[in-house]
Parts: sequence; C-alpha cells; structure tokens
Amino acid sequence: MEVIHPTAKMLVEISSAQDIEAGDGTTSVVIMAGAFLRAAQELLNKGIHPSAVSDGFNVALNKAKEIIHGMGVPVDLNDRDILIQNCVTCLSSKVVSQNSDILAPMAVDAVLKIIDKTDDNVDLRNIKVSMKLGGTVDDSELIDGLCFTNNKVSHFAGGPTRIENAKIGLIQFCLSAPKTDLENNVVVNDYTAMDRILKEERKYIVNLVKKIVATGVNVLLIQKSILRDAVNELALHFLAKKKIMVIKDIERDDVDFICKTTGATPVAHID
Repeated sequence: MEVIHPTAKMLVEISSAQDIEAGDGTTSVVIMAGAFLRAAQELLNKGIHPSAVSDGFNVALNKAKEIIHGMGVPVDLNDRDILIQNCVTCLSSKVVSQNSDILAPMAVDAVLKIIDKTDDNVDLRNIKVSMKLGGTVDDSELIDGLCFTNNKVSHFAGGPTRIENAKIGLIQFCLSAPKTDLENNVVVNDYTAMDRILKEERKYIVNLVKKIVATGVNVLLIQKSILRDAVNELALHFLAKKKIMVIKDIERDDVDFICKTTGATPVAHID
C-alpha cells in the first residue's frame, strides 16, 4: 500500500496549478513552497502560534503582489520581438535552451495565429505538437494547417497523393465487409458459395463507395477501428479509381483537432 505524505501531495497540487495557470515555473514554485515551509517550521519551533504565521504570510503575499504589479510591464501582442524575448527567457531553464532561437519564434507565431488580439488567454488545445522519431530539433517547423506524422496517404491501386482545392470527408465507420457480433467461423463447401460471398462483399463495398463519391469529396480521412479493418483493399481500389485520396487509421483522440482545423463534421454512419 502506497502512502503519500500530505506535504508531498500539496507540492504536487501547487505545481500542477502553476502549470495550468502559467505553463511554466513549476520547479520554482516547489522550491519557494519548500522554503516557506522551512521558515514556518522555524517560527513554530520558537512558539509562535500557527494563526500568526498564517497572518504573516498573508501580509507578505499582499506586499509581494504590490511589488510585482509595480515591476510589471504591459506586453503588446503586436510586438513580436518582445514576445520572442519572453519566450527565450522561459526556455533558458529547459533542456532545449540551446535551440531557443528556433523554438521561440515558432511558439510565438503559433499562438499569434490562434489568439484574438483582444484576449488575454489562449486555448492551447488549438495547437498540436506532433513528434517524429529521427532528425534533430533543428528540423522542427511550424505548419499553418494540418500535418499527419503517423498517417500516410494510401498508395494502394495508384490513388492520388496530392490534391488541390481539397474537399475533405472524415468518416468514423468502416469501409470493409461487416463482421458478426460473436466470434465464429464460416465454412464454405463449394466454389459457388465462395463466389457468392465475394460478390456480396463487392456489392456492399461498391454501395459504400458510391455514397461517398456522391458527396463530392476528394480527400477521405478514415478513423482507426479496433473491431475490424477500417478499410480493405477492395474499397481502396474503388476509391483510387474515383481519384479520392485516402488517409487511414486516424486516431480517435485526433478527431476533435482535425474537425477544428478543417471545419469538417465527422460522419459516424454511411446513411
């Protein structure tokens, strides 16, 4: 059984709160809290009542806020150079500090693209950080749009790999033959029955593809499925014939971000 000391839990909570509020300074706030706790312990050892110590901390807090507000300098979101300098300062204590000349402008430009100049905060969920194994930090770049690092365009059957003036469709259903709810085996005794099964599967896939083509989409994003193949080779063949570019195995967690970026509405059923 694991027991967490109340002080350790408190330090974790204030570090988390600092990260949510400012996105930086988690180490500093833990060090300061530890110093305050040590000072409080010394005062308690001298016989000073805990309520007096607490009142003293409140007086110090108000004075600290007064000094900080007096030192503060308003930041203009139109002054990109000042914002980059602030970002470089934040990165100076991080592992990637030596790459701050590349990362700082990228971070500032990413935020400026999604923030309203009248706002004083930004929803960082509108910025996606994609990581790819290999290369160096110097290979990082800011893409104004949507980038798939783990999903590639399907090259099956010679389908298109580049589309201009894309009309994007995002589907959450499978383009493959349906499966039964329970695990089972189908025994085929003759070639006639096998041919009939293949024809029914082909007919089913063709109907799905026809409905997709009727919408006019030329780029199709297909969500990953764990129950069966999200798309089979037959469906990819028909989509390639209709010059529709396919990107498959989209993670469920990425669907919301894709919808925000492209303005698409995910379709959960063919009908």
